[in-house]
Amino acid sequence: MTAETRSVVIERDIAFPPEKVWRALTQPHLIAEWLMQNDFAPVAGHRFRLVNQPRPGVDIAIDCEVLVIEPHRTLAYSWVAMGLDSVVTWTLTPTGTGTRLRMEQAGFRADQKQAFGGALAGWRGFLAKLDGLLARPD
Repeated sequence: MTAETRSVVIERDIAFPPEKVWRALTQPHLIAEWLMQNDFAPVAGHRFRLVNQPRPGVDIAIDCEVLVIEPHRTLAYSWVAMGLDSVVTWTLTPTGTGTRLRMEQAGFRADQKQAFGGALAGWRGFLAKLDGLLARPD
């Protein structure tokens, strides 16, 4: 990414251990509950798709590839869709009360203001769903 790009960054403290958060970020059936349908596998180099159906008959596909995988610590994957070529990086840091979760989507060009705003709103919604998923008993 060049210095001319912007990033969406969301950080929050979660009252669950990194292992539980990691499962939600890396198990396809759980990813489908808070993010999108997918064929994710936690293997560097694995290419996968996230598919969103905002309304019947409309599918939005995001092409991804796992770039970094450090269990319970870091997950990064490319996110390519609708002219956006970005990287999503999840960082999990253990805390005394659970996990500090950091999500960064980097690579928004200056001319992608609408995509940037959509991503900021979208990630807030996705993370609210993630919170709900994590709050359920195992």
